[in-house]
Amino acid sequence: MKPLKVKVSITLDETVVETAKKLAEEDDRTFSQFINSVLKEYIAKKTTDAKP
Repeated sequence: MKPLKVKVSITLDETVVETAKKLAEEDDRTFSQFINSVLKEYIAKKTTDAKP
């Protein structure tokens, strides 16, 4: 079973959206899938780095 997704609304800089959309297309992902992936990687890194 796929994990549940939650709809959210956020405000981003125009350049961030444009670049993310371009990178998502290059990676053959939707914008949402790309943002989700980037955030997951960032969170994993931050939580790993925070552990002693």
